[in-house]
Amino acid sequence: MTGRGKRAPLRLVLTCEHADHRIPSAYASLFAGAQDVVLSHQGWDPGALSLARWMARRLEQPLLAAHWCRLLVESNRSPTNPRIWSRFTKSLPAAERERILTRYWRPHREAVEAAVGAVLARGERVVHVAVHSFTPVMNGVVRNADIGLLFDSRRRHESAFARRWAMSLRSHDPALRVRYNYPYLGLADGLATALRHRHPASRYLGFELEVNQARATARDGRGLASTLAASLSEALDET
Repeated sequence: MTGRGKRAPLRLVLTCEHADHRIPSAYASLFAGAQDVVLSHQGWDPGALSLARWMARRLEQPLLAAHWCRLLVESNRSPTNPRIWSRFTKSLPAAERERILTRYWRPHREAVEAAVGAVLARGERVVHVAVHSFTPVMNGVVRNADIGLLFDSRRRHESAFARRWAMSLRSHDPALRVRYNYPYLGLADGLATALRHRHPASRYLGFELEVNQARATARDGRGLASTLAASLSEALDET
């Protein structure tokens, strides 16, 4: 709290964990013959980086992005989670996996943690938005949403912010199909979940913004990014 009964301002930290499908040359042999998989949604989040960059420009905020293929190491998983490794890397010797973590996983995680910590050190509150995209069809099932807002519904500040953001999104574009904790649960292991364990619910609000890849990669992607940025700005201002 600042002053008498006045909340500390909300500050945005914007990230993108699955920005690219790049494989370091030192590990290219592990993915020989698997180019289609690397380029698919299994290897990265198509459209997420473009959306995140447009949002960052519109909001005049820096963007922290992880540019390595998630099949090398999953930037949105904890190092103790076996799913941090794909079928291409899980059999590597422990020392090699530790080298991958050090060079390709930790730099992004540490940069985000530092950005969050800097805001909190100023006595302000953080809204962390991690920009992702999801495939329109998974295992033959059509995902019936354009936008998913993932958060921990047990944390009332996150729930309240999600409601404000969704309301603003729908006011900008009533046709947008916005859902909470879809197509994944906000409680799943990820960067936001890890940061929730480190910071109090009143000061850290973590969200994964999931955008349908049919929308994220469409020609009107910049317009959608503007809608996302404008609605997020309005939600941030309603403190």
